[in-house]
Amino acid sequence: MANPPLTTPDERVAFFQQLFSDSIPHNKALGIKVLAVARGLASMRLDWRRELVGNPETGVLSGGPITAMLDSCCGMAVATLLKEPKPFATLDLRIDYAKPADPKRPVIAEAECYRITRSVAFTRAFAHQGDPKDPVAAAAGTFMLGTKGEATKAQMVSRGLRQ
Repeated sequence: MANPPLTTPDERVAFFQQLFSDSIPHNKALGIKVLAVARGLASMRLDWRRELVGNPETGVLSGGPITAMLDSCCGMAVATLLKEPKPFATLDLRIDYAKPADPKRPVIAEAECYRITRSVAFTRAFAHQGDPKDPVAAAAGTFMLGTKGEATKAQMVSRGLRQ
């Protein structure tokens, strides 16, 4: 992103932590932490917590929080390539779960935006627990760039969509 100038890795991490975790209620509730940010690259961590477990008998994290982290991490990789801030949205996200995450261990997501056009960005990501060559999940995502925000009530009334 063009603004603000982020010269150190710590400044970039703090900026993107605020943008992608602290100000997005779902990510904040999950406790997602930004680990690293570089041009076209992003990394996040999801700590194991009992309330995120999908199967209480095994203690394995639910797939939902892992999916949310991979989606956000891919989006963050896209954001690093934008010349100026503009809205974008997940168009498609495919997750392949390779194995259950080990209980009581954090999951790390690493994403790359490998191609960006005027209207679409393409990403890939892996979630792992310390060894990127032994992934918990793999993701491929596309993002639509330049999406418009939700229409205001006045705009909807003027278009006859809502009364």
